[in-house]
Amino acid sequence: MENNIKFKQLTLPLSRKDAEELRAGDYVMLSGVMYTARDAAHKRMSECLKEGSPLPVELDGETIYYVGPCFGKDGKAKGAGPTTSGRMDAYAPALYDCGVIATVGKGDRADGVYEAIKRNGALYLCAIGGAGALYAKAIESVETAAYADLGTEAIRRMSVKDFPAIVGIDGKGGSVFR
Repeated sequence: MENNIKFKQLTLPLSRKDAEELRAGDYVMLSGVMYTARDAAHKRMSECLKEGSPLPVELDGETIYYVGPCFGKDGKAKGAGPTTSGRMDAYAPALYDCGVIATVGKGDRADGVYEAIKRNGALYLCAIGGAGALYAKAIESVETAAYADLGTEAIRRMSVKDFPAIVGIDGKGGSVFR
């Protein structure tokens, strides 16, 4: 069977122009740097924002992948499958308002996240659940950027090459879910 899917090759961090041109349902292949963050890291970043403290990493124009990579004894990522995005929905609007250009995860998002995506001309990208080994192959390097005490939920700076995703929600509010 022939594969006719055409991926748009994108370099991270994404430009606002790239984000504006993408539509829900577009297939993308990401290369460059993204950050990882899950529930515990989002909670801490939310606390920073409430206190008026700076975030531990500069997120303006960045992409956050909802993942806690699993590492082998050799230190290389062996698994990097997405976690359910809804668990970050309480925190995501504030991070989009801080300049996050895209988040990556699985599943639909809450109405408040849709509104934040539209308000900021941002994106929500979908990764395939259960494909952690595939995503680990796209990781070129990973380093802890903040909250090392959180273990797998630490914020990590991750360099990827040819990381496949689908635009789940575009900057105009178009969605593959609704």
